[in-house]
Amino acid sequence: MVFYFKARPEVGDYSIFMGLDKYENEELIKYGFPEDIWFHVDKMSSAHVYVRLHKGQTIDDISEGLLEDCVQLVKANSIQGNKVNNIDVVYTPWSNLKKTPSMDVGQVGFHNSKMVRTVRVEKRINEIINRLNKTKVERNSDLKAEREAVNAAERAERKQHLREKKRREELERLEKERQAEMRSYKGLMVSENMVSNKQIASGSKSLQELEDDFM
Repeated sequence: MVFYFKARPEVGDYSIFMGLDKYENEELIKYGFPEDIWFHVDKMSSAHVYVRLHKGQTIDDISEGLLEDCVQLVKANSIQGNKVNNIDVVYTPWSNLKKTPSMDVGQVGFHNSKMVRTVRVEKRINEIINRLNKTKVERNSDLKAEREAVNAAERAERKQHLREKKRREELERLEKERQAEMRSYKGLMVSENMVSNKQIASGSKSLQELEDDFM
């Protein structure tokens, strides 16, 4: 079971989601998307909360409003973190999540700690949590199938781009050949004209020769 929430409308159309338990967290870790940003309360147990950015966006594109929705949701879904003020929430791109065989179910590390950001959350804001909960939807998502479907679509798109690239290259090659033939043809015409003029000049009598003939 995965829970989906809609971020505040003014920040754009973004989905925030989290797993029901550590087993769903494991699936989310395994079948995430490059656009996913992962959130967790630092040094405390909490839900694994994600926001899916738009294609081509990065962690730097997260607005203050969207960030606030995410960190408030992860704080509210931490048994310990929800009870205290001034907690830290860490967040990082899904691609930076590291999973090794020795880790427990739902446990995760990082490939690069420099890619992990921290934000201080002073207190729970009920207005935000209540608004998010009104958009809450539960789905039994097949995360593996969703990931594979996207992979297949991306492969098809790459193949289409490759076909288009090859077609453009072939058209460019044919155009270059045509231009080269045109230049060669023009050069041949100039050369033939020069020979014809020389032949005319050599075959014509000079003025003196014509006068001599006349005399």
